[in-house]
Amino acid sequence: MGKWIFSTFLLLVLATEARAVDYELPDINGQLQSLDQYKGKWLIVNYWATWCGTCMKELPELIDFHENNDVDAVVVGINFEAIEPKDLKEFVNTKTIPYPVLSTLPVKNTPLGSVPALPTTYIIDPEGKVVAGEIGIVTRENLESYISQKKG
Repeated sequence: MGKWIFSTFLLLVLATEARAVDYELPDINGQLQSLDQYKGKWLIVNYWATWCGTCMKELPELIDFHENNDVDAVVVGINFEAIEPKDLKEFVNTKTIPYPVLSTLPVKNTPLGSVPALPTTYIIDPEGKVVAGEIGIVTRENLESYISQKKG
């Protein structure tokens, strides 16, 4: 099950050749954050929403990956819904999400690529290029395996 997770959606991302730079969104405190600040590391960008049951099933995997990965990577969650900032901050604190959470209204296309369903995850390499994407649940094992193959 592990290695096939990204294969069906590689074309979705690779066709866009998006860059992580110049993508700024507010964090849960209202401060603008740029994905460019993570250049030099592998970056996992996960689009999700508080109402998304599949996103909640995926959340422990993303937390585990963020806190314990062996590939020098960070996770950034992008909340993809119309939600009051105070409600989002409370949700993030209640779920004890340790990685940065940014917020945006749902749009058809983002600077990283399309988000046709939630969750959608993009992997950005240390140079800032989107190299893979997945619609649906990702796991720590899948993410580490993919990055290890790309690094090797």
